[in-house]
Amino acid sequence: MNSFLPISRADMDKMKIKQLDFVYVIGDAYVDHPSFGHAIISRILQSHGFSVGIISQPDWKDDTSITILGKPRLAFLVSGGNMDSMVNHYFVSKKRRPEDAYTPGGKAGKRPDHATVVYGNLIRRTYKDVPIIIGGIEASLRRLAHYDYWSDSFKRSILLDSGADIISYGMGERSIVEIAQALDSGMNIADVTFIKGTVFKARNEDCFYDELRLPSYEAMQESKKKYAESFKIQYDNTDPFTGKMLVEEYPHKVYVVQNPPQPPLTTEEMDRIYDLPYTRRSHPSYDALGGVPATKEIQFSLISNRGCFGGCSFCALTFHQGRTVQVRSHESILQEAKLMTEDKDFKGYIHDVGGPTANFRAPSCQKQMKHGVCKGKQCLYPKPCNNLKADHSDYVSLLRKLRKLPKVKKVFIRSGIRFDYLLADKNETFFDELIKYHVSGQLKVAPEHICDTVLRRMGKPSNAVFEQFLKKYKEKNKKFHMDQYVVPYLMSSHPGSTLKEAVALAEYIRDLGYMPQQVQDFYPTPSTISTVMYYTGIDPRDGSKVYVVKNPHEKAMQRALIQYKNPENFDLVKEALRLSGREDLIGFDKKCLIPPRKMSAFSQKRSSQKPSSKQKRKNKK
Repeated sequence: MNSFLPISRADMDKMKIKQLDFVYVIGDAYVDHPSFGHAIISRILQSHGFSVGIISQPDWKDDTSITILGKPRLAFLVSGGNMDSMVNHYFVSKKRRPEDAYTPGGKAGKRPDHATVVYGNLIRRTYKDVPIIIGGIEASLRRLAHYDYWSDSFKRSILLDSGADIISYGMGERSIVEIAQALDSGMNIADVTFIKGTVFKARNEDCFYDELRLPSYEAMQESKKKYAESFKIQYDNTDPFTGKMLVEEYPHKVYVVQNPPQPPLTTEEMDRIYDLPYTRRSHPSYDALGGVPATKEIQFSLISNRGCFGGCSFCALTFHQGRTVQVRSHESILQEAKLMTEDKDFKGYIHDVGGPTANFRAPSCQKQMKHGVCKGKQCLYPKPCNNLKADHSDYVSLLRKLRKLPKVKKVFIRSGIRFDYLLADKNETFFDELIKYHVSGQLKVAPEHICDTVLRRMGKPSNAVFEQFLKKYKEKNKKFHMDQYVVPYLMSSHPGSTLKEAVALAEYIRDLGYMPQQVQDFYPTPSTISTVMYYTGIDPRDGSKVYVVKNPHEKAMQRALIQYKNPENFDLVKEALRLSGREDLIGFDKKCLIPPRKMSAFSQKRSSQKPSSKQKRKNKK
């Protein structure tokens, strides 16, 4: 049986470890499962002969909390967790979330805001000379100067604010091993400047070459346009085949230098990573607290790929995992599935087989693997590229094998399906089998909006494509005698959306006969095109100006329009319709969104119903 990594001196004694090579400080609970970044990084280091101990959610107000495993021989590793700590802590309204799914028992408040920065400084106060390597999504997406929504400020690279020596950005498996081997050979951390997928500090210009200079931090502080220009350069250099070294200058001749990304992992490398000896559960010390809520989603799910060429403007995947899709082999996935079926809690249902986008099982085109992804051009937007190879045959084959496994009753697909990619495949086998075998009554898809002006800013296909998908989905359900629905994810207040577009979206929802239970208000997270638009009012792709709603009241109106049937939203919806000159949507006609006056939910429901025959006779009298 696989064992956990040490979390205490007692564990180290049992394993006969006097000094650990690395101590990994994490903002999440310790979960030894490959869906958690800290598990992958620690296990891959272990597979290369290095010892790693875990300090999970240390008390950042107590300096001694960082010393429980002693001083590491090579370095401290630091990660804020599987989510940016600020997204983990706050709703888009900036109100505190009451729970934390990555903490034992779901308890909130077990990590600080800006956890990577706080942990880095906590370590540096105690251990002046030990290298600090930061990674994970928080460090990765804040690796260069960035806009911070929660403080509404333009922040420096997290490398400077955390007191760390180096960032391992992206997924980090290759770069962390190369850093470890360099330190193990006796190199000083200050000299580890040559590893792809890393960001380092420099005091002189001899440390970099053949670089692209970004606008300086001071210039970007003074000019939002300069930041938009910088982000465009960064975005165009996220590809490992064509990406250049980027240099960002700070006061007093301090440079933050980003090396080009690591090349995509091969299938063999992906298999080795996911076949490492994980226990695949949270640490048993959490059992008495009810375990870790986040593990419920991943316990019986399978990761089949990483990377995404979808290119949504509001998604940070381009900056973190990259646009090149990397996949595991069928054999590796089936082996994990067989282990899963032996779990005492397995009920016969595999909850998901996917990744960032479930139906991507190969790079978008073959030239990508030699020449990299295209700069200034997307694979699916505004329409599928002529070089796109839309092919679901490998995914179909994998799903068929999983369905045949003993003890497996059903295999669901719950991670995102790109419906435009699905339609681009002329072979409809996957579409058919998706309907027949892999939907649990409702298929969740993400059109996000229906106005093409907003969809263009989002980097999403036109609404006509979604309409085509809905039509075909309905036809196939009828063909297979199924009665399954589409649940569209919709977003309010995205840059480019005015009240006019918000009203149009509400009308579309009315005609669709669907009322969303939840609405995602646009959330400006670090290092996305949409966040740059939100902060600067400029689309960094073409320099055009963008309408941005920042006023909380207008944001509330846009959000309320999507849920116009909710009586609690009546006043906001009415105000929005008047401000946008759409009083024609106030009344009792079937095309109206709300009645002229506020009514109870029961009365509103009755008023929208057709009168009975008896009522019609009474009305005539």
